[in-house]
Amino acid sequence: MNQQSIVALDKVSLNYHSLEGETPALKGICMNVFKGEFIGIVGPSGCGKTTILSLIAGLMRPTSGQVFVEGREVDGPSSEVGYMLQQDHLFEWRTIRQNVLLGLEIQDKLNKESKEHTDHLLETYGLADFRNHYPQQLSGGMRQRVALIRTLAVNPEVLLLDEPFSALDYQTRLALSDEVANIIRKEQKTALLVTHDISEAISMSDRVLVLSKRPGTIKSNHLIQLSGENRSPVELRKAPEFREYFNTIWKELDVHVS
Repeated sequence: MNQQSIVALDKVSLNYHSLEGETPALKGICMNVFKGEFIGIVGPSGCGKTTILSLIAGLMRPTSGQVFVEGREVDGPSSEVGYMLQQDHLFEWRTIRQNVLLGLEIQDKLNKESKEHTDHLLETYGLADFRNHYPQQLSGGMRQRVALIRTLAVNPEVLLLDEPFSALDYQTRLALSDEVANIIRKEQKTALLVTHDISEAISMSDRVLVLSKRPGTIKSNHLIQLSGENRSPVELRKAPEFREYFNTIWKELDVHVS
């Protein structure tokens, strides 16, 4: 892997302000994401996982510290970063192709070349036959695949995935995690995945970062090395090393159900 840092957070802290006062969300986050890596981020609820993605996307500014994407300090949203949310947010009155082209329209990048690239993505990932359909005609898994293709259409360097499978049933979630991992690696993108699902993080990621309780700090950094010829996330869950990673991360999360 080319060890070029494409995302970097340098001593990043963030406090939320309200009428009740100041609430620390993140404290002293230092991390580097290298080109082509797939990073999973897990942690207790409210620890700042999604906040990290928002900082990288330029939707928020840190209280202290700096955030860099491709060596440039983040000062706002950028076409270099694509963000895939929990909900697909497809417009019901637009066809699938029109939905996929939306980001290009917003960025004023809609031209013959970008349309051809979009049509190629739809063809490559099994959506060409549905290009003139409307979102309500598609299953939940297919809608999320459309949302991913919409994100890829603007050709970002970094993909941020904020629990993109959480609204799906378990079987669809497993199948889609396989598809998304395959698409991201085939397109050679750098990705960060926020999830509450430890198994999902381990099976999809090159590294898993575990955050502490709020204010979130990086508690541990696990390099994931699973054996097996089939590199799909579903098959990697069968690797002998998988359970050891799962048990270690579960203990680190220190989750107590009352």
